[in-house]
Amino acid sequence: MAVDISHLHSPPFRIREEELPPELILSIERVLELHPGQEADPLDKLTNNFNPAEVLNGYFPDEASLGQLEAVQARLADNERELQREIDSLKAELRRDQDPSRMQLIQEMISDLLGQMSRIREKATESEAVVRNITKEIQVLDLAKKNLILSMTTLKRLQMLVNALSQLEDQVKENRYHEIVQTLAAVKQIGASFKPYTAVQRISQIWHRVQELQSELRLKIDADWDKFYAQDPSKPIKPSVIADACLVVEVLGPEIRTQFVDRYVALELKEYRRIFRATDEAGQLDNLSRRFAWFRRLLQTHETEQGRVFPAEWKVGWFLTSKFVEITRDDMTVLLSKAGSKLTVKQLLDTLQETMDFEASMTRKYATPLQEILKTTQAAGATRSLRTISSAFEPHMGVFIEAQDKALSEMLAQYRGPKSRSSLEAAAAPTASAEDGAPPVLVLPSSTELFYFYAQTLDQCASLFTGQPLFDLCALHKKWLRIYAEEVLGASMKRPAFPARRSVELRFDINELKNVCTIINTADYCQTTALELEENIREKSDEVFKPRITLQDERDLFVSAISVAIQIMLKELDAACDSAFTNMSRSSWSTLKSVSGQSGYVDELVKAIEQVVETVSPLVDQKKYLRNFLDKAASAVFAKFTNALVKSRPLKEIGAEQLLIDLQVLKAALLRIPGEALTTHNYAKSVQKHTTRLEALLKVIVTPADPAEGFILNYTLLIGDASFSNFQKILDLKGTTKTEQNDLLDSFLTITSTKTELDSTSFLSSLDMDPGLVVNLMSPTSSRVSLLPSSTAGESILAALASPPISGPPTGSETPPKTDQAPKREVFSDFKRFVSFAVRRETAPPS
Repeated sequence: MAVDISHLHSPPFRIREEELPPELILSIERVLELHPGQEADPLDKLTNNFNPAEVLNGYFPDEASLGQLEAVQARLADNERELQREIDSLKAELRRDQDPSRMQLIQEMISDLLGQMSRIREKATESEAVVRNITKEIQVLDLAKKNLILSMTTLKRLQMLVNALSQLEDQVKENRYHEIVQTLAAVKQIGASFKPYTAVQRISQIWHRVQELQSELRLKIDADWDKFYAQDPSKPIKPSVIADACLVVEVLGPEIRTQFVDRYVALELKEYRRIFRATDEAGQLDNLSRRFAWFRRLLQTHETEQGRVFPAEWKVGWFLTSKFVEITRDDMTVLLSKAGSKLTVKQLLDTLQETMDFEASMTRKYATPLQEILKTTQAAGATRSLRTISSAFEPHMGVFIEAQDKALSEMLAQYRGPKSRSSLEAAAAPTASAEDGAPPVLVLPSSTELFYFYAQTLDQCASLFTGQPLFDLCALHKKWLRIYAEEVLGASMKRPAFPARRSVELRFDINELKNVCTIINTADYCQTTALELEENIREKSDEVFKPRITLQDERDLFVSAISVAIQIMLKELDAACDSAFTNMSRSSWSTLKSVSGQSGYVDELVKAIEQVVETVSPLVDQKKYLRNFLDKAASAVFAKFTNALVKSRPLKEIGAEQLLIDLQVLKAALLRIPGEALTTHNYAKSVQKHTTRLEALLKVIVTPADPAEGFILNYTLLIGDASFSNFQKILDLKGTTKTEQNDLLDSFLTITSTKTELDSTSFLSSLDMDPGLVVNLMSPTSSRVSLLPSSTAGESILAALASPPISGPPTGSETPPKTDQAPKREVFSDFKRFVSFAVRRETAPPS
């Protein structure tokens, strides 16, 4: 049984709660030899979080343990006595240690110890001085021995240098390059150790002699190389002699080797410079292939003849290629600049392709990228970096871009501007195969042709350059995407001056619906493929251009085209439903004597909506656009229903009941027509919201005006506001007489003045009582339709049922919308309405 001590009263005094520092706790545990990890009495633990309840629960875990209460008390008393004895012992020891005489004794002992340490330090210093004096002569002898050994070694090396130098002189006289290699290497290695002693005359003479021999060797090697290169039959030089001479050049140093290789490369390419001068016919762009053929023959000759004498690690072939690339690139730069506007795209691409083929062949030949070869053979301290021949073509790729621009212009000429409408109708027109059951055309063929052309030009350009030319090509793609969106898709949606005659059975243009469905599919295909194109271009481009590549603005144009197409679909729906709503607005609801099922115009209305939806549903590929159209179509239908309802007033009670039945039929049809695949939660919610508002309006009209209290109470429950103007709208729709209106308005003011919880506005605040002045909101000049799923664009169409705008409706309450602070509720929204009400009261006949 756990002990609960939370109910115990605290003592009348409070012990100051101060936590012990962790360092103090550790020190106490070390003195008392307490270890936190070992099993010990819980009372021995030193902690700032001591909990007596846990200790008591440890002693008495259950009710049976209470029987040992006396034993536990006795054990705790023994522990207390033992602790007290230990405390007394420690106190006595502390008093003994703090005895003043004992402390004085300890201080004296410390002073003696410091004195002994000082004397030991003095003895050690004296001993060190004695040892230094004893070993002084030994140190002098060690230094003499070291100098003697160095002198003997230096003299021996000097003797070796003199002998090797004498031997080298004999070998140089006889041009024995094979022996010179080892001797010269030994002389240079030994001579390097004498560089610090060049101030000595003899060593300076030897050093200068070594330099003279190296210069003499270089002249001899150059002379022998000239004879070997000239292949003089009178004085033939064996290749083995030149091979040994190359080894001597290697020993002479990297600078001499570089000069030797450069001299050979200049000799080899001397003829190339003469034959292929940029001013001669052989050096023109048309003869670029001859340049590469000449160099391939040169490389073959180099590898089979002169090049065999060079050590493999010199990579003389790399230097030949690098110099050839440098010379040819400079010539290409001059020739391309000279060609200017005369340079054709075919000539540019042909020569560029030949160049890239040559560079690729060099990469395969040496199994090393050409750029790395150029970097390796770059001379130290060069003012400009070596670049490939193909890089000379990059500044002139504008010719290629202009050619693609011209090709795109010719390709889309038959689809742009005035021709866009005819091309759209031709693509959407049913063919013989389509009549046999083949699927209809979903996108315009011109869009697939455009992106196929884009893919081809992108791959071609990316295979040549991935820098500025590819970025310029991306800009060209953006240009023609904008043109396609505006001059092909946008222009094709403009109605002709003399539209085709509509069907007698259908009040909407079915061909127009098919056309806009094709436009929606094409625009969606374009904006989706444009995203893939953007990612592809970014993947192929250089890092510096990647952040600047985007086609978002062009994709937005295609989304705007889809918005316009949906507007046209809404316009056709408006035309299809116009006859039914005209019949509704001309109905005389006030003369109805009884309700007899749904009205005749409802069947016509539902049939028109079904025909439009059935026409567009199979033709739109992406169902999200259909859902967007249906959301706006439902809002438009309810807007026209409300307008027709207002036009057909007075309604009276029986007419309002009939309209309630018609509204339920219309609601069921709007929820049924899209089907499960297209019906979304937002769509159903929107239909329900519009229906609920209209139902509330009609139910108030259905309510008898007598008694007035019941009628007004029903208004406040269903509409939920205290607006004088809104209540008057209900009376106008209901068709009450002026006399009845005055009495009802008086009662309304009296009743609502006590209901402070009512709002000052509701959905009736934006109800337009003169809908004939409303502009057709589905005209092509209206604002774009938003494609966002959560868009409330349809609410703007349904002006009669929308929330009150900021600027206030044309008629009705002028009360501003609610803010964070509750506004003051006003019965009369302005002074004009108050005066008109007073005049009406005074001129009204007595009841």
